Amino acid sequence: MNGIDWSVVIVYIAGMVFMSWYLGRKQTDMQDYYLGGNDLSWWAIGISTMATQCSTNSLLGAPAFIITAGLLWLQYEFAVPVAMIVIMVYLLPFYRKLKLVSIYEYLELRFGVGTRTLLSLLFQVLRAFATGVTVYGIAIVLQEIVGIPFIYSVILLGVVTIIYDMLGGMTSVVYSDVIQMGVLYLGILLCVVYSVMAVGGINEVFTLFPQVGGVLAKVTGETLAFSGFAAIDLTGHGLGDGKTFAFWPMLFGGLFLYVSYYGCDQTQVQRELSSKDLDDTNLSLMLNGLSRFPLVLTYCFMGVCIGAYIVANPQFLQSLRTDSGWEYNLAVPKFVLANLPHGVIGLVIVALFSAAMSSLDSTINSLSATTIKDIYEQFFAEDGKIPEEKQLMLSRVMTVFWGVACVGFSFVVGDISKSVIESVNKIGSLANGPILALFLMGILTRRVNSQGAVIGLLTGFAGNVALWVYAPTVSWLWWNVIGFFSSFITGALVSLAFPAPTAEKLEGLVYYRGVAADLEYKRDWPRNYAIMAAYTVVMIGICWALGPALGG
Repeated sequence: MNGIDWSVVIVYIAGMVFMSWYLGRKQTDMQDYYLGGNDLSWWAIGISTMATQCSTNSLLGAPAFIITAGLLWLQYEFAVPVAMIVIMVYLLPFYRKLKLVSIYEYLELRFGVGTRTLLSLLFQVLRAFATGVTVYGIAIVLQEIVGIPFIYSVILLGVVTIIYDMLGGMTSVVYSDVIQMGVLYLGILLCVVYSVMAVGGINEVFTLFPQVGGVLAKVTGETLAFSGFAAIDLTGHGLGDGKTFAFWPMLFGGLFLYVSYYGCDQTQVQRELSSKDLDDTNLSLMLNGLSRFPLVLTYCFMGVCIGAYIVANPQFLQSLRTDSGWEYNLAVPKFVLANLPHGVIGLVIVALFSAAMSSLDSTINSLSATTIKDIYEQFFAEDGKIPEEKQLMLSRVMTVFWGVACVGFSFVVGDISKSVIESVNKIGSLANGPILALFLMGILTRRVNSQGAVIGLLTGFAGNVALWVYAPTVSWLWWNVIGFFSSFITGALVSLAFPAPTAEKLEGLVYYRGVAADLEYKRDWPRNYAIMAAYTVVMIGICWALGPALGG
């Protein structure tokens, strides 16, 4: 990188900070800071949701996965539209009716303050730890390609994000994510264009890519299960056969993971609660459900192009060798430095920054919200209320605290997995299923009580930890399913030993037939649900055809 590239980076960072100050200058309370005054546009929320998911983990980890394993990662997208339908029907309506800031407040209303506090604390620890992986990912990139020591790379990313998040709250999170999504997608497209040019055209990409597995095995000596262009793997089930990324675990594991992530994770739901009404919330979820696949297909194709470049230039692999082994997460930035002109390099580095910031900003804002609402307001505020004049100051202080904590976690996550994107999903899969079970035990049943809910949650989580330690050949994607059912069934059975909740306590908290009519939607959502379900079939069809069509 030279002065031109650094100028692009500095202008971008300064622009983010200024925009956040401008958007946050009129905020007065927690409603403004955490929910944007419930006045954010549905399309901005939808794009922000995609930007958060398409983090540095995706830009680094997905191409790394494609290079070493083939296009099987696309199977992970099949469940997204169906997951959005489940969230629209069974989760978001209850959050919106109750006018929540922290979604864990629902758990207090349904199961008691202990359940709310337990799950909020679990969320805070796991989400901060997983976000440390994101910070780690971009920091190793800066260290390897720019020469900035790891500790300074972490500090640079953390300080910038903390400053603009602290100044602007959820409004700056959403609208900065919109800008970052544009920059990020432009960066992906530039990498695709230059990588295609570097191997001599699109036909060469399709010819060379299937040979990546053989080239990697020859140069690195590693034996890799490489699928080439085959995007669907029906040869295994993932329940002990070592097929982590087979079709069935990715479809069903992905479904439970996405319902939990988008419907029971404060980092995602908080922005959905920031829209004007429930119709806008659903529109933002539908935008995400329909747009994610083209986005993921694009950055997976970037991995295909760089894989083809490796076949044409096997000496490039030496640039991915580090003291700890072969680091495929560096493939994208190393390619950029070797092949793109200055100025464009700066723009792609900005795209990597954008990807990391879009995940970090929403995380520390939501961690701040849950700490203030679920912990401070519950146990430390007089009469359970924070004076309005103190709300904004406390919110910003807690945002800084969690920003520092997430940055700190980045120093201890490097050895969890070879792929950054796999690391994040693996950590989350320990708790996704049990957390989803807890919310759905509350919404879908009348008999489950607080004792059963908590015991069910802990049983599912402990079971997943045991699978990680004692059954490593079981795909971690199945943890999302196994954790859900073990938690739900245990919770339902244990609840029979304790008194049932009263009808008065359940009013407005439990799903019932006809609830959709009472919500007074302005749009025809059953028709939209059908469109999204059909879209899943279309995605599977496209991926089914990819292998034979391209010789995979």
